[in-house]
Amino acid sequence: MGPATRPAVESDLEPAARVLAGAFDSYAWTRWALPDEDYRGRLHQVQRLYLGHALEHGIVVVDEHVRAVAAFLPPDASAPGEQVRRQVAELHGSRLEALMQVALPQPPAGSWTLETVGVDPAHQGAGLGTAVTSEGLATIDAGGVPVALETSDGRNVRLYERLGFAVDATTTIPDGPVVYSMSRRATKPGQGTP
Repeated sequence: MGPATRPAVESDLEPAARVLAGAFDSYAWTRWALPDEDYRGRLHQVQRLYLGHALEHGIVVVDEHVRAVAAFLPPDASAPGEQVRRQVAELHGSRLEALMQVALPQPPAGSWTLETVGVDPAHQGAGLGTAVTSEGLATIDAGGVPVALETSDGRNVRLYERLGFAVDATTTIPDGPVVYSMSRRATKPGQGTP
């Protein structure tokens, strides 16, 4: 039996944002997308804002001790509100213009998106990331819809492939990271990972 997981609640958002900030500290995308000035503070705040949005509109799964978190959004999730968008823009600061220029492939129609998954660096390698991601996927599988994601770490590609995802496209951002766009076809309850 794997690590115990559960749906996140409001009180989990702050510790979960700390987990993500630690997990993404040296991640190519966030290092490119956020200014160096107060990078760690900005990263924590961005993660907290996105997690709050995902908790309100999608699925957020944590392990029992909030050492790992995964967040998913449905295809019909509303955009973050004006205040959140303004805060995110301020946090991206001087990098916002470059970020707005990025054009990535669209996910398959009707896809949920795996927005983020991260594990506290002190607990990586224990299957926590797989556990929280698998729990979210199992919930989404009940609806028989596809799931898409993007990652800028080639090591993550192998993890996601084990969970049934395949690389649909690879995008190299000028002066930035490589982004792997991946998707997992819809599965029906009882069908298992494709």
